[in-house]
Amino acid sequence: MKGKNILVITGISGALAVGLGAFGAHGLEPLLIQNGRLDTFETAVSYHFYHTLGLLGLGILALIKPDWKGLSLAAWGMFLGVLIFSGSLYILCLTGITWLGAITPIGGVGFILGWLGLAYAVLKNA
Repeated sequence: MKGKNILVITGISGALAVGLGAFGAHGLEPLLIQNGRLDTFETAVSYHFYHTLGLLGLGILALIKPDWKGLSLAAWGMFLGVLIFSGSLYILCLTGITWLGAITPIGGVGFILGWLGLAYAVLKNA
């Protein structure tokens, strides 16, 4: 994944994180409290934001160092982590489909691979 593409995904991810966070805080809060899922939704939004910031850093680094191997792997890990980790928690909170909690750790592995991909890229290329 090229730096430009990473940054486009970052922009969309950041906008979604803000929108979902605001929607959860204002429009969904009574439902989330009633279902006991407010903390879960907040966790989804927090990890979504943290890894959007990680993607921002990766995108900038990929623009500066486009030949660095490993940055694409790192970006894919974080992107898939957001989709699977935060996405499964969002859906769980909104639908009550509890088996989605079983796939959430796969997204966590994506996050870990993303950060390890960054470490690899720095060690391999710097």
